[in-house]
Amino acid sequence: MKGHGRQWAPRFWEGCNLPAWFKLLARNHFAVQPPYWYIAAVISCVSGGHSVLRLLEQAFLRHKFRRTKIDQPPLFILGHWRSGTTLLHELLILDERHSFPTTYECLEPNHFLISEKVLSKLFWFLMPGSRPMDNMAAGWHRPQEDEFAMCMLGAPSPYLTIAFPNHPPAFPEYLDLEQVPAQAREKWKRLFFGLLQRITYRNPKRLVLKSPPHTARIPILLEMFPDSKFVHIARNPFVIFPSTVHTWKSLYRKHGLQTPTFAGLDEYVFSTFERMYDRYEAGRKLVAPSRFHELRYEDLVENPLAEMERLYKQLDLSGFDRVKPRLVEYLERNKGYETNKYDLSPEQKAEITRRWSGYIQRYGYGRE
Repeated sequence: MKGHGRQWAPRFWEGCNLPAWFKLLARNHFAVQPPYWYIAAVISCVSGGHSVLRLLEQAFLRHKFRRTKIDQPPLFILGHWRSGTTLLHELLILDERHSFPTTYECLEPNHFLISEKVLSKLFWFLMPGSRPMDNMAAGWHRPQEDEFAMCMLGAPSPYLTIAFPNHPPAFPEYLDLEQVPAQAREKWKRLFFGLLQRITYRNPKRLVLKSPPHTARIPILLEMFPDSKFVHIARNPFVIFPSTVHTWKSLYRKHGLQTPTFAGLDEYVFSTFERMYDRYEAGRKLVAPSRFHELRYEDLVENPLAEMERLYKQLDLSGFDRVKPRLVEYLERNKGYETNKYDLSPEQKAEITRRWSGYIQRYGYGRE
């Protein structure tokens, strides 16, 4: 039966093409632990199929999607993991003038233009009914982070840490791309632009994109799309920290190719947050105020219609009155949703207060 009760899902890496998969294995010295050998065998087989389908899509459609123009500047949702970016994404795509990367497009990015109509229906049972980290609805046609698509296409990404969680964090320099050599950075930009071209070829509307690493990439995104609009969402850091730790643990367990030890995970969350917001503070100064907006998760939850109206006004999106009925319907449908609750040790609270003090003060969480 279909439904939100199913929790099983295939591994992310089953969407990789063959070169992307073997690069991932080689970089980690093929250190797949024995209990996961069968998973690696399955991925090795299906990745070959993805490569064949990719060649077919390129052969039949490349001359079309390569000419596709991205006329409307994308709207980027910025924010740390577990800060409310998914909720904001869900609300913004209720606007019928907006487009977004779907889960199918992000997990099968090698060939979605020729395969989605058939395979998403044929393999509906491969998707769980809800996300394991927060129980939000999941499905092939739900919005998804474009960073996963880049992984499946072979781009370096911090997300590749999920595959081999007991190894040092993968590609930390790709969080912001600033220290990436110029040639590699241009390669990343070409791959990302090509992905967005293919999504736009299918649905030529304004793209609304959400991937937390983009929070640290504002200069790169402005190089690609100078007129982009940005909305940043903040959340209580005493919630962000344990929720992010929980998220990485959940992903390591479900999608890792090693039994995770979680060694160093707290420090990884602390340091990644610090790096992300160091780059964010520098990048936001490059964006014109008319194309930039900030809000807090707590305010969005407390008064979603008012906050969304403010967002539309600040970014000059227009048409809020047409979107409002859809927002009301969504909010009514999801009004019973409850967030996870976490406990923090006194030591963790003290460390959050010490290391994230700038964020705490900037967004008014000093009394929490």
